[in-house]
Formats: sequence, structure tokens, C-alpha cells
Amino acid sequence: MKKLVILAGVLLLAGCSKLSMENYNQLKVGMSYQEVTAIIGDATSCEEVIGTRSCVWGDDSKSVKAGFVADKAIAFSHKGLN
Repeated sequence: MKKLVILAGVLLLAGCSKLSMENYNQLKVGMSYQEVTAIIGDATSCEEVIGTRSCVWGDDSKSVKAGFVADKAIAFSHKGLN
């Protein structure tokens, strides 16, 4: 019974993912990092190099990538969104 409750919780959280095509379509060049995270949540990982930031949300099967310069989005891409 306990395993069933845990499994149901995991499935519920997976269904509430902010990584969707609907949310991806709300992302616009020029948005700040904070505006992007308000739409799709906290990034899974980010790398910063000389005033640029490259962030990834999600995993190998479903993800969004964004590039930022001076805290403004310059590019977005996605993989596995429906």
C-alpha cells in the first residue's frame, strides 16, 4: 500500500510539469531569467561564461534550453515537448 501511495505521488508530480509546449510558446526573446523561471520553473542546470548563461530545464527525454546575455534571453530550443 505504501509503495502505491508513493507511486501515485510521483505520477501526480510528473503530470504537473511546467515543461509543456503551451508554456514553451510563452517564452520570448528578451525575457529575463526570472521571467522565464516564472513560466517553466527553476532550471535543472546552468553554466555561466563571460557574461552569458546557458540553462537547461528537464532531462534527456523532455527539455528546454535557453541562452541569456546580460540576463536577457537570446535563444530557446526544446526537445520532447507535446
